[in-house]
Amino acid sequence: MQDIPSRFDSMLRKLREKGYRITPQRLAILKILAGSRGHPGAKEIHALVKTDCPTTTIATVYKTLAVLKSTGEVLELEFSADYNRYDGKKPGPHPHLICIKCKRIVDPDFTSLAEMTEKLASQTGYKLISHRLDFYGICPECQQKGQPIFFVHRGE
Repeated sequence: MQDIPSRFDSMLRKLREKGYRITPQRLAILKILAGSRGHPGAKEIHALVKTDCPTTTIATVYKTLAVLKSTGEVLELEFSADYNRYDGKKPGPHPHLICIKCKRIVDPDFTSLAEMTEKLASQTGYKLISHRLDFYGICPECQQKGQPIFFVHRGE
């Protein structure tokens, strides 16, 4: 994984290559995504950007996220029951661990996923364009709180 300055520079370089305007608001959003320890939502990004750029609108955040997504510089994690979250540190497909209680998202180190993806493509004949692998559970912090766990099986 790239360090924060390298990741920021990579995103900025891609925007410049594609001819996008570099505004103070966009720079602030890039800094937040490059430095994020988690996977913030647009509202969280907006709140953080407003500390340096108080006139920034939520629409600006969404537009910048759309641009970054279209250039492959941010990964959008879509959740139907919750708002979308964004990963600017690792914009390519990779697995996630998601706590069903606090909604925290963690990137596990899962090196065999590339091998599994290649094998799947080979066995099925599909040309794989992207993938998403999410594991849902309860993080250690939420487990220690001792709250009851309700699991709904959605299998057949």
